Amino acid sequence: MAASDKSVDDSLYPIAVLIDELKNEDVQLRLNSIKKLSTIALALGEERTRSELIPFLTETIYDEDEVLLALADQLGNFTSLVGGPEFAMYLIPPLESLATVEETVVRDKAVESLRTVAAEHSAQDLEIHVVPTLQRLVSGDWFTSRTSACGLFSVCYPRVSQPVKAELRANFRKLCQDETPMVRRAAANKLGEFAKVVEIEYLKSDLIPNFVQLAQDDQDSVRLLAVEACVSIAQLLPQDDVEHLVLPTLRQCASDSSWRVRYMVAEKFVDLQKAVGPEITRVDLVPAFQYLLKDAEAEVRAAVATKVKDFCANLDKVNQVQIILSSILPYVRDLVSDPNPHVKSALASVIMGLSPMLGAYQTVEQLLPLFLIQLKDECPEVRLNIISNLDCVNDVIGIQQLSQSLLPAIVELAEDSKWRVRLAIIEYMPALAGQLGQEFFDQKLRGLCMGWLNDHVYAIREAATLNMKKLVEQFGAPWAEQAIIPMILVMSRNKNYLHRMTCLFCLNVLAEVCGTDITTKLLLPTVLLLAADPVANVRFNVAKTLQKISPFLEASVIDAQVKPTLDKLNADTDVDVKHFAAQAIAGIAAEMELNVFRTSVPPCMGAKIEAAMDSKLIVEPPAQPAAEDDILQEMNGQAAAAVAEPPKVESEC
Repeated sequence: MAASDKSVDDSLYPIAVLIDELKNEDVQLRLNSIKKLSTIALALGEERTRSELIPFLTETIYDEDEVLLALADQLGNFTSLVGGPEFAMYLIPPLESLATVEETVVRDKAVESLRTVAAEHSAQDLEIHVVPTLQRLVSGDWFTSRTSACGLFSVCYPRVSQPVKAELRANFRKLCQDETPMVRRAAANKLGEFAKVVEIEYLKSDLIPNFVQLAQDDQDSVRLLAVEACVSIAQLLPQDDVEHLVLPTLRQCASDSSWRVRYMVAEKFVDLQKAVGPEITRVDLVPAFQYLLKDAEAEVRAAVATKVKDFCANLDKVNQVQIILSSILPYVRDLVSDPNPHVKSALASVIMGLSPMLGAYQTVEQLLPLFLIQLKDECPEVRLNIISNLDCVNDVIGIQQLSQSLLPAIVELAEDSKWRVRLAIIEYMPALAGQLGQEFFDQKLRGLCMGWLNDHVYAIREAATLNMKKLVEQFGAPWAEQAIIPMILVMSRNKNYLHRMTCLFCLNVLAEVCGTDITTKLLLPTVLLLAADPVANVRFNVAKTLQKISPFLEASVIDAQVKPTLDKLNADTDVDVKHFAAQAIAGIAAEMELNVFRTSVPPCMGAKIEAAMDSKLIVEPPAQPAAEDDILQEMNGQAAAAVAEPPKVESEC
């Protein structure tokens, strides 16, 4: 008897733990217990889960929103734990309660789980258990239950009998006319989804009147959601019905008094265009598109500007060029000089895409003047959006025409007096080089890239060195050996120490992409030569460079050439040079030791030793670094003319 009692106690232990944790004052403990519901249900078994666990959860739904959210999520996956689809109705009561709480996130998750559970019901059980739940939610006193009800219609409708379908349509109409804006908003949000499962005759007779009514609602938050439903309804109706039943409402939304509604129309315009077809687009949507392009609100103009390319691409191919030239481009020209920078930037991101549609002649005649205006725009984003899409124009008009028209404007920007403008051009140069090709780059743009290395602003020189690395990745190491490395090496003999340091910075990054042969043959000799530089800044940057390029050198080269140079720098009279030389020696030694270790010790035996070796690469910096006065000086433009050797300062790296 005692053994039997102990067995009962053991079987009750999981539910006792759950109850205790659910009543705990600590929210995290309650949350953890909810997340373990599936484990507890497995321990209890299907029958006890239905008879004990689910009723307990239904009665105790009163907690923090975070806990309720986790519960709603868990219950959506509980069908198998209560015995399968034939017992799924046991999950309806707790989810129905969760669908009426005040917190929107919890309600939405409860509705999502209810939809999942409803789909697992048989058609008969759906009418017996789910439809009554939906009706209770529709007739609930609080708006929260009625908003949740809107999400269940599309799941129930396809699988119920005709009388029940008629009742569901009547209930949805009731929600569309609800006195609470939140309920009407939820109905408008689910209208398109519901329309997809309703028969076409009832779509025309029942749902379209609801759609028209919602599109004329006094709350703009309801009207803008009706625009989304417009797309779904237009896709379901024949062209004649679209013209008579949908287009009047669409025209009304496009000229709505609320900019938020017009913004939604602009966002959905291409979807609407695809839904209504080319003929209705030509007659009705082109005028609406023009109206939005000249909207009084900048947000609307920016939204519709991003749709220019896609809208034009979906026009009837027979009349495409004519419609673009006569109906779209005049309004696009106005947007090119729009007072709002966001509008101009949005247009610049897509306007290049019109070139393939218009062809070479019209691109040169109509679009190139607009591109030139945008390239000279005061807003950097406008200029960069044009530059980043030059390949569209290059494919249409060819490199020769492009070089005669747009390249001069790009060169002008590359030499702009404002260093941030020059910096922006540098960042897009690798992409531009890839679009235009190696030959054209060598002829027209390589000189610009080399000139940036001698810029009087440090940020420009730094970006130019990274630009060199990206160009080598684009064109390859053989190109670098012939085209840019000789010009960089010449900088090592410049009288200005800043240019010699820039040379070192370039060699740092080029070693990563040029390979061992070029690094050993061309880059290393120049680095070693600068080890005897009279300026301490250059010498300790030599030590840094030797450490950075050492992974790309053979061990024999390091022993024969790098180590003697670092030993010499380690005995330098300057304390900073000695510090960085010692740091480089330690780092190279650790790296070489690590490489030997990796090739000789099996991975399974060496994890701890390798971690210890990696720690050798971490070297503490100097306790009190010197001020970077030269950077501040050159940012003011004063270092460009300096040829005399300046006093020693800390590295610009």
